[in-house]
Amino acid sequence: MNRRAGRNEELAQFLRAMRARLRPEDVGLPDRERRRTPGLRRQEVAQLAAVSVEWYVRLEQGRASAPGAAVLDALARALRLSPVEHRHLHLIARGEAPVSRPVSLPVNKSLRVMMDGMPLLPAYLVDFRFDVLAHNSAAAALFGEDFGSGDADNVARMLFLPSHMREMQRDWARVAQEAVGNLRATFARHPDEPRLLEVIRELRSASPEFAVWWDDHTIGERAHGTKRISHPSVGELTVHYDTLATLDGAGQSLIVLTPADTAAEKCLRVLMVDRAGALGGPGLHALPAQHRHLEVPGGGARPESAPRSG
Repeated sequence: MNRRAGRNEELAQFLRAMRARLRPEDVGLPDRERRRTPGLRRQEVAQLAAVSVEWYVRLEQGRASAPGAAVLDALARALRLSPVEHRHLHLIARGEAPVSRPVSLPVNKSLRVMMDGMPLLPAYLVDFRFDVLAHNSAAAALFGEDFGSGDADNVARMLFLPSHMREMQRDWARVAQEAVGNLRATFARHPDEPRLLEVIRELRSASPEFAVWWDDHTIGERAHGTKRISHPSVGELTVHYDTLATLDGAGQSLIVLTPADTAAEKCLRVLMVDRAGALGGPGLHALPAQHRHLEVPGGGARPESAPRSG
């Protein structure tokens, strides 16, 4: 069996399985007679998707050519497919998946626990717009108590707008270009996202370097790498970074920094000890959707600036 025939058969089996799980009342159709087999009839699916019955029969028999994206979308609606099933339909039919806008979800509690459970590893969570959603105590110790608020509420903004975050990057040009590449790749998938447009307009106006790299169509998505950071208290340290994406449709990514050597590990330990002494103990900074709060152990929470809408 060649590759095309194998894909056709996989598609046919998937469509039959999805059709069999539905009842007429699930899709608003009358059920006036007993059925020998469960599920919708082929002609009912064809009717709901506005395609010919003959063509749909051939599709379920593995004898039709690859459907277009619009037809697949119509079949997904007819069969009441979930977003994951919709994506799978495109993948098995055409070898490509549609780009869907991430859904807005709160920060998962387990991710908060995971970050809090890494006391010596700076970690922070960003959404697909690169807005900082939450970070742990080690990230605050390394980047400062204003991390996640003000000009540091977004990874791209904190690199290009005047702030101590920009000054901390010893290899700023390389790191900043990588950020532009990531932003450009995300913008290609979500060109109408208001928050992305807002950040891009702001940075094009505020940063000549950003404008040059953006107009050069710099593109790339770095999942891991190395950074040299200069901290006013402990000096220079080298860290690795890894980006771990969630799979819940929210477009969130967890970025974790790990020391590249024993010197960097000692620096992080010193920073955590200093911060714990200043605040009375470690804590997790969480940035809710409407109002960001800085958690101060034993002292309640004081509100920080609200995030930009997106």
